[in-house]
Amino acid sequence: MPLDPQLRTLYDRRAAEGARPLYTMTLHEARAADLAAIRAASGTPEPVREVHDLTVPGPGGPLPVRVYRPAGEGPLPVLVYFFGGGWTLGSLDTSDALCRALANSAGCLTVSVGYRLAPEHKFPAAPEDCFAGLRWAAGHAGRFGGDASRLAVAGDSAGGNLAAAVTLMARDAGGPKLLTQLLVYPNTDYLADTPSRRENTDPLLFNDKSVHWYWDNYLATPEDGAHPLASPLRAADHTGLPPALVITAEYDPLRDEAEGYARRLRACGVPAETTRYPGTTHGFFTMSGTLDAARRAVEQAARHLRTAFAAAGKDRP
Repeated sequence: MPLDPQLRTLYDRRAAEGARPLYTMTLHEARAADLAAIRAASGTPEPVREVHDLTVPGPGGPLPVRVYRPAGEGPLPVLVYFFGGGWTLGSLDTSDALCRALANSAGCLTVSVGYRLAPEHKFPAAPEDCFAGLRWAAGHAGRFGGDASRLAVAGDSAGGNLAAAVTLMARDAGGPKLLTQLLVYPNTDYLADTPSRRENTDPLLFNDKSVHWYWDNYLATPEDGAHPLASPLRAADHTGLPPALVITAEYDPLRDEAEGYARRLRACGVPAETTRYPGTTHGFFTMSGTLDAARRAVEQAARHLRTAFAAAGKDRP
């Protein structure tokens, strides 16, 4: 189908302005441009009851986290969120509006983890930081009114990749126990050779060159790309992972590998729902201030989380 009309308006504006792909910029320019674009498209951040910026111990030094508590009586279920940006761009500010929306709509304490970025810090720094952030949230959420017995992970793009990696780490380490994983157009396979990778080449959109640029920044060696914490689709075993909601975009080079990951989960007995949003592009999920499709996707994500949290609440004695 054609590009979503609201996205078409943005696309035409980028074309008229002569917008440059992020991969043609310096690292400093790309990080600033990425944050500015997300802030412009995400709308006015929603108020929440409390926001706490903290520094917690991480495997490579102090790890920044941001805790969002919505209105309502606790103890609240807990969501740990990992922002996108190809492991290269992004910060706690990148996902600020989104984390506020999810905290309010899903009624959960939301913890955003500021993992180390590439190329300064190559794989596996990011998944190690994210797992440390998850373990910190599991151990300290009660300080902020959270209930760590109802715990989930989520992320978009590279953040979705990291959320999937963390579920593997948590399973293999014997915890923390996760109720569900929310993966929004995640990278799942460094070696993917799919129709969506080959078809999405438009330089005005996130494209196959973008994917390669991010992987080149992230990996110390190409061999690292086969590691299951870099490419979760390549894990030898997906049994015992938490149920998943995987959201994809029609015009996204990562579409097929994300949907393939959901199929792999289902083949291993893990419930995994997939929703592809027609007419959308990679990055649409963070554009709730601009796109109706983004608002629908965020509400779907929040509904999925509410359902998982509510079911766990009924199971408690």
